[in-house]
Amino acid sequence: MAELKIHDDRSNGRLEAFEDDTFVGVVVYFVLDAEPHALVAVHTVVEEGHEGKGIAGALVREFYAIAAGEGVPVVPLCPYAAKWAERHPDEAPVPASDVVRAAKLQLKATPDLW
Repeated sequence: MAELKIHDDRSNGRLEAFEDDTFVGVVVYFVLDAEPHALVAVHTVVEEGHEGKGIAGALVREFYAIAAGEGVPVVPLCPYAAKWAERHPDEAPVPASDVVRAAKLQLKATPDLW
């Protein structure tokens, strides 16, 4: 596998992965408006032909690292991110239930977020 580069496109809610200059995967997310703010993962996709290389895991790991650096929780509404969090509890703290509830409400009110 070529070197994986991950870029946070916050304005578009996309954490993108590239091998060389080729787009290979993304975590689609939004920032929770309500306090406390959180990063909310809603979708993880790896491009066809790049599956099985650990790209999705690298993206989700970086997503949690970014949130930790900002001092905010992650709400993993994306099924892949949720499973990854279950398998990596040392890297993926469980968010408070009120934060999860607020994230679900914001997503329901604004379905175009994903």
